Amino acid sequence: MRSHQSFYKPRAIGAPAPPREVPFRPSRMIHFLDPSNQKMVSKVPDLTAKTDVLLGNLEDGVHTDNKLAARQGLIQIGREVSFGECQFWTRLNSLDSPWFLDDMLEIIPAIGDKLDVVMIPKVEGAEDMHYVDQLLAQLEAKAKLERPLLVHAILETPSGVNHVEEICAASPRMQGISLGPADLAASRRMKTTRVGGGHPGYVVRGDPDPDDPDAPRTTAQQDLWHYTMARMVDACNEHGCLPYYGPFGDIADVVACEDQFRNAFLMGCVGAWSLHPRQIAIAKKVFSPEPEEVAWAKRVVDSMGDGSGAVMIDGKMQDDATVKQCRVMLDLARLLAQRDPELEKAYGL
Repeated sequence: MRSHQSFYKPRAIGAPAPPREVPFRPSRMIHFLDPSNQKMVSKVPDLTAKTDVLLGNLEDGVHTDNKLAARQGLIQIGREVSFGECQFWTRLNSLDSPWFLDDMLEIIPAIGDKLDVVMIPKVEGAEDMHYVDQLLAQLEAKAKLERPLLVHAILETPSGVNHVEEICAASPRMQGISLGPADLAASRRMKTTRVGGGHPGYVVRGDPDPDDPDAPRTTAQQDLWHYTMARMVDACNEHGCLPYYGPFGDIADVVACEDQFRNAFLMGCVGAWSLHPRQIAIAKKVFSPEPEEVAWAKRVVDSMGDGSGAVMIDGKMQDDATVKQCRVMLDLARLLAQRDPELEKAYGL
């Protein structure tokens, strides 16, 4: 680990200084597209107006034969598209792949000034982030970039989950972490073939009726990802980076997608991946506080004055802790309202 004295110093001569604080920008949905797919690429200008983050994917989901075309397609998008308020990210190939190094060597010099975040899949520990951090600094210096690129890691292995705190603390570039449920399920040998979401076999069952032992017993489906998501959220908040839910693979099941996204939102995640345009609207809805919740939070904060003591509002006790909770909601609402006129009107802030 780097000492506190050198943590915020550039890791290469001529590289920009790393950020001391990761700026919060709306990122309710990270929308994935394959840069080698011309049909998807043609929709990019329209998507920049609808999404908080547009991500050019080079890894899973891109056929091996299309890896080089995807890389060149990403560079072309970066050179030709004006993103406005939309962030432009890319997910590179994994560190152990034959494409990662060339991804970095070609993309950063070509469009490093257009990219906001580089996403790294299958991160195992802090050592992976140290390697990426050093390489990015050298390429930034060579390309004479004035703004440091941020890094986003994906939790997809047991090692990554076991070292999530060290990953978050590895570099001041760390923008955030996403949960990658499919690869994580495989590496844990979990017996599910679903991409995110719950499973009908993972349930708790009510006790039998003593008067009718053979009567049907109620069941409730459980969340396979609760433990990992909670640990990821804690690690991110401890180190000042942002937690995200990853993909929900059943594109047609918009109800379950919304439920899974809402679970993540309630637990502290700021956004999720969208794999299809219909999931963009779901993420935007779920990761934006409801106007009623914002109004309630404002009422509590306004009633508490300096936040000390306690008051009763509609029969509910409010004190310092609840004021802190309400300020989280209000701060998020204000940040989102700055970009979204509809939310600004709905929130009335």
